[in-house]
Amino acid sequence: MFIVTQFIGLFVVNAYAPQSLTIINPETGEQELFMTEGSLPFGLQAPQDEPTPDFLSIIFAFALAFALIFILMKYKWRIVIRLWFFLVVALALGISFNAILKYTPLMNIAIVAMAIAIPLAFIKIFHPNAYTHNLTELLIYPGIAAVFVPILTWKTVIVLLILISIYDAWAVWKSGVMQKMAKFQMEELKIFGGFLIPSASKKVKAQIAKIKQKYKGKKMPAKIKKKKFKVSLAILGGGDVIFPIITAGVFMQAFGIIPALFVIFGALAGLSFLFFITKKGKAYPAMPYITTGIFLGLLIWKLLI
Repeated sequence: MFIVTQFIGLFVVNAYAPQSLTIINPETGEQELFMTEGSLPFGLQAPQDEPTPDFLSIIFAFALAFALIFILMKYKWRIVIRLWFFLVVALALGISFNAILKYTPLMNIAIVAMAIAIPLAFIKIFHPNAYTHNLTELLIYPGIAAVFVPILTWKTVIVLLILISIYDAWAVWKSGVMQKMAKFQMEELKIFGGFLIPSASKKVKAQIAKIKQKYKGKKMPAKIKKKKFKVSLAILGGGDVIFPIITAGVFMQAFGIIPALFVIFGALAGLSFLFFITKKGKAYPAMPYITTGIFLGLLIWKLLI
C-alpha cells in the first residue's frame, strides 16, 4: 500500500502542477511557450511565484499542529479531535478526487469531489472499519502533499526530512510520544492516521484454517463467527507515508519524473530494510530509515546523470 500511495501522490501532485503550453503566435507564426498556473480547489491557492524557502513558517506550522494535538489528547477532547480529523480527511480526499475528476468530462468537479469525500470521511472517523480506513488512506496523503509541494524547494524539503527524522527518533526511542499518540488514537478514538497491517502467528493461522475446513460447505455457527483471535499489528504512521510523497513531488516539479522515482524507490528500500530488522513488540521510528533510503536514491540519481 505504501508504494501505491506514493504513485497516487505523484499523480495528484502533477494534476495541480503548472503545465507548459505551446501556442502559435498568429502575428509572427512563431511558437511561444506559456506556463499555466497550478490551481488547487476549494479556495486553496498555490504561490504564484517560485516556491518560497520560508522554512521557519513551515516548521512553526508543524510544531503548532503537534502542540494542539497533544493538548487535545491531554484533556481528552475526543469530539474536537474527531471533528478536526474529519475536516482534514474530507479536504484531503476532496483534493485527490478533484485531481482524478479533472480528466473526466464532468462539470463542477469540485462539488462532485466533495460529495464523494464527505461521506467517506464521515464513515472513516465516526464509523470506522478496516476497508474504509485503508482505502481512504491511499488518497488522504496525496491530497495533503498537493498542498505542501508548491511551497517547498528541493533544499527546504531535504532539511525538513532531516529534522523530521531527528524528531521521529526522539519521539519513539526517547520520549515515547509517538507510541502514546498511536495508543490514544486507537483506544480512545478508534481511529489511526496511517496504515494498519495485521499479521497472525502460525498457530492462529492453523486454527483459522482448521475451522474453515471443518465448516466447509456448511453454515458456521454464530458463536464460531464471533470467536476472536490474537493478532500482531504493524503500524506505519501517516507521516512516514506523506513525507516521501512531498519529497518526490518537489523533486518532480524541480527536475522531472526520474529523480521522483529514485525518491520513491529509495524510501521503499529504507522501509523494507526497517521491516527486515524489526523485532516483534518493539517500536521503531520509520522516518530515519526512509530518509536514509531517499538520500541514497538521490545520490544514485546524481551519480547516473
